[in-house]
Amino acid sequence: MTSAGIPRVPVPDDGARDAGAGALRRLAPPARRFLAHRKGVLVRLALWSLAESGQAFLVGYAVARCVDDGFLAGDPRRGLLWLGVALVAVLSGAPVVRGVFAQLSGLTEPLRDALVRRAVDRSMAGAAPGGPGGTDRAAVSRLTNQVEIARDSFAGLVLTLRSFVFTAVGALLGLLSLHPALLVVVLPPLVAGLALFLATLRPMAAAQRRALAADEALGDHAARSRAALRDLAACGTGPGAERRGAELVADAAAQARTLAGWAAVRTAALGVAGHLPVLALLVAVPWLRGRGVSAGALLGAFTYLVQSLLPALHTLMTALGAAGARLLVVLDRILGPEPGAAIPQAAACAASTAEGRDLGRLRGTGVRTPAVGGHPVPRAAVPAVELRSVTLSYGVRAEPVLDALDLRVAPGEHLAVVGPSGIGKSTLTRLVAGTLAPSRGEVRVAGGVVTGRPAVELAALRVLVPQEAYVFSGTVGANLGYLNPHVRRAELGAAVRAFGLEPLVERLGGPDGSVRPAELSPGERQLVALVRAYLSPAPLLLLDEATCHLDPASEARAEEVLAGRPGTLVVVAHRLSSAIRADRTLVLDGERAECGTHGELLARSPLYRDLTGHWHA
Repeated sequence: MTSAGIPRVPVPDDGARDAGAGALRRLAPPARRFLAHRKGVLVRLALWSLAESGQAFLVGYAVARCVDDGFLAGDPRRGLLWLGVALVAVLSGAPVVRGVFAQLSGLTEPLRDALVRRAVDRSMAGAAPGGPGGTDRAAVSRLTNQVEIARDSFAGLVLTLRSFVFTAVGALLGLLSLHPALLVVVLPPLVAGLALFLATLRPMAAAQRRALAADEALGDHAARSRAALRDLAACGTGPGAERRGAELVADAAAQARTLAGWAAVRTAALGVAGHLPVLALLVAVPWLRGRGVSAGALLGAFTYLVQSLLPALHTLMTALGAAGARLLVVLDRILGPEPGAAIPQAAACAASTAEGRDLGRLRGTGVRTPAVGGHPVPRAAVPAVELRSVTLSYGVRAEPVLDALDLRVAPGEHLAVVGPSGIGKSTLTRLVAGTLAPSRGEVRVAGGVVTGRPAVELAALRVLVPQEAYVFSGTVGANLGYLNPHVRRAELGAAVRAFGLEPLVERLGGPDGSVRPAELSPGERQLVALVRAYLSPAPLLLLDEATCHLDPASEARAEEVLAGRPGTLVVVAHRLSSAIRADRTLVLDGERAECGTHGELLARSPLYRDLTGHWHA
């Protein structure tokens, strides 16, 4: 038994362009409160970072003094002494980094704990009575993966931002101490590249958010389609799902291209800020020498750029562009506004897609034929099922699975289909259901050809219950009444009692209890699917070994109830008892088909006699 389609996944629209700014506005107050409660940690972190400023200042200054006051002045001892100062400054970086990391845990671990509490509270609030309800599929991701992403990204941002600020202060003070003209040459390209980079942050964050949302939408659609393949095939909604997938692929590709474009702009900004200052300094050497800048000062300026300032700037840009965007998106998902109430999956399956909405309207009205006991009865003037010289081959040169098969099933008849495994029994049900087209011949249901008919029309005519029953996460009532949304509670209860499903329904909490498919046994899922088919207004039921996981007593009870339902029943038999209970039995043997009562087939079908003996054994 199948659903009409799968839920439509929202695609990010143009409103996502301001998502980055909106997220910053939402996250700014809690960020300020978080940092305000940790002033001591920030002060200690700043003190350790001051040592990093001193280190950056000493390296370039010592190189300049080593050249001007040492080697060029004819005093190698003084030059070596200044080189020793530079070496000590470089080696002092290890304890500074150790002290910074020791203080960093005072920021990252409280952030992680707060995010975990928020994720748990949010998930519990949604699951509690009166909450939004539904299954929060992202709860585990928020609690584990997203929290760790936030902690690691936050730690990286703190490290790089702190390092850049204090390293830049030390390096710029060093350039100023060597000669003010050096700042005139170095600062303009440095500031221009940094400004260009900062200008890309907001559109880059919005593009990354849209790309992430598009990727999630595509992944969710693929996962739902994979899980609903049987449903899509049974109801003929595969082309709609395929079109939807193509739309999502195109949107994801467009968002990826936009993100790549902004990444190119960011790379250009990195090139301007990371390489142009060095080039400008090289070009300006004659001008600087003319204003009294010494050779040692020039070498010290190059040291500041290459060893301190530009590596810190490069790290900052990389971290802000990657970790910063990830942190913004993840924090907004964890700390942002609560998601809307979850749509029950049963409603989503019936109404989220255009096919689902059409099918829901048609199922709500039922079949336009006289009704008995809430179930439509087809007109007796035409066969319920008719196959006219139907042949089906899975390939041009393949042997036909069904060859020139003729069959007529009267309205209200109970037909069993038997035969060896792989002989074509499931193929026959798919042909009648309209999910498979014959190679030759014609298949009719209620007088109309099924091949090529819209899914909504087919769904109003027949219900196909496959061997692996489809049960979705939702309420018990939604699962049982999915094919008949207007079924009354009394009819639902009567069907549950008729199939002996009361213990399961009571265990799950009644009609309003929750169903978790993974917690049901295969037999329980089959009973749920059979009750759902029984309540459907469709006049034709097709059971493709839909009782194989039931014990013989439960199978007999279910088939008797279904046979007493107004309409036609076609059962691919799993046990001989199914064939005996049927009005007639169709035997498929690969060469010719025989159809008749149990007694007639025992008299004229060797295969049926053989199967009967096998079943008895």
